[in-house]
Amino acid sequence: MEKKQKKFLTVAPFECAWRDDLRFKEAGRGCVAFEAFAHNDVTVVFREQLGSQHYHYKRDNSPHYTVIIGSHRNRRLKIEVDGITTVDEAGLGLCCSSAFQSYWISICDGLISIGKGRYPFQNLVFQWLDTKPNCSVQYVGLSSWDKHVGYRNVNVIPLTQNHISLWKHVDCGEYNGEDDMEEDLRDEFGNFDNHQGLGSFLESWELSDVYFIVGKEETAVPAHKVILAAVDSFDLSLLNQDFISIKDVTYPVLHAFLRFIYTGFTQIPESLLSSVRDLSVRFGATSLVKQCEEVIERFKLNKKLFDSGKNIEISYPSSQPHCGVASFPLGLPVNVQRLEQFYATGEFSDVDVSIEGHGLIARSHKVILGLWSLPFMKMFTNGMSETVSSEISLTDVSPKAFKIMIDYFYNGGFNLEDNILLLELLLLADQFGVSLLHQDCCKTLLERLSEGWNSTIG
Repeated sequence: MEKKQKKFLTVAPFECAWRDDLRFKEAGRGCVAFEAFAHNDVTVVFREQLGSQHYHYKRDNSPHYTVIIGSHRNRRLKIEVDGITTVDEAGLGLCCSSAFQSYWISICDGLISIGKGRYPFQNLVFQWLDTKPNCSVQYVGLSSWDKHVGYRNVNVIPLTQNHISLWKHVDCGEYNGEDDMEEDLRDEFGNFDNHQGLGSFLESWELSDVYFIVGKEETAVPAHKVILAAVDSFDLSLLNQDFISIKDVTYPVLHAFLRFIYTGFTQIPESLLSSVRDLSVRFGATSLVKQCEEVIERFKLNKKLFDSGKNIEISYPSSQPHCGVASFPLGLPVNVQRLEQFYATGEFSDVDVSIEGHGLIARSHKVILGLWSLPFMKMFTNGMSETVSSEISLTDVSPKAFKIMIDYFYNGGFNLEDNILLLELLLLADQFGVSLLHQDCCKTLLERLSEGWNSTIG
């Protein structure tokens, strides 16, 4: 892989960082989510046009919004409109000088919302409505005042047509953020350990490209198109847009549904069983429909089954024996043939992988690459260009071996007669941290060495 020079972006005092990709898809409407490390003054600027490195909002005469988290030596939250202070609140959303903290700022037709935590549209800290909104702001600048500020994991997220509802969200237990000190103590690869399998991505904004608007509270729940699309006979027409509105469904029902898809297991009270079944019918998750109906029939025959008051446990019936390490999509209601079809056609793909000197190798899905490979996961979430780009370019990689490795991600197997290529695949699996593929390569090599030794003896 190309060597990354910096893990995050550092902005010097009185400067501003601008990138072409940090831009709202729709002028006047968008959300920027990021992590920042600062002693004070985390400053984000929203302009109609790109600024320069030495841009500073104090000298800008063009229309713009400026949000300053930790103004006045980390004591206040400020919002400026065209250089004029319109909001000056004490003690809100302050910075941390000992660790990176997560923030999000959204603008929607003059409604500026500011929140803390990893999940956009959750943990709202402050809101302000501009009565004369600037609906042309589009570019996002990351700035500083008199001290260096570090930024990472910067992502621009589009809003939906029912954008106003996105700020009515209330926290659900499943969304609770984690203490920054706990985040600091994590392994450098972050939250995603491939031994946890697809469950690591359950209701995670990381690499998500679709979300549900659920319940009367209109809570936003993230998901991944290619995963949903590969479930049984999932209705693909639902994935033609970036959100799925199911306001007639409660969050616990959707959570049970998604948990079954991402982990192959879910728990629900009897009272919600029919609702989960109905949602599964609606989306085409036939395996969950079958499981729910079987439980419902058992209850009809013996109502005492639920006397204990415990939640009903539903598991996906895997025909394959479980091994020590979770293997995708083993034990999940994911149709491998559908998954391979999406890979072959590039449907729902969000990243093109090229190898220097060989051109395009694969049109893939970030969630699949990140699921198998922690180095890929880091690449897509560390705030570097690959985080928001739909293209990555690799160097010094065998194109044939790399293509076989990507195929393995989608079908879980390989068949190689060429021992040299098998060695290249083994080294590639080690380079990208794909432990299961590494084990399979080692096993195949040992078998062939054993066969060769036996034939020599014979």
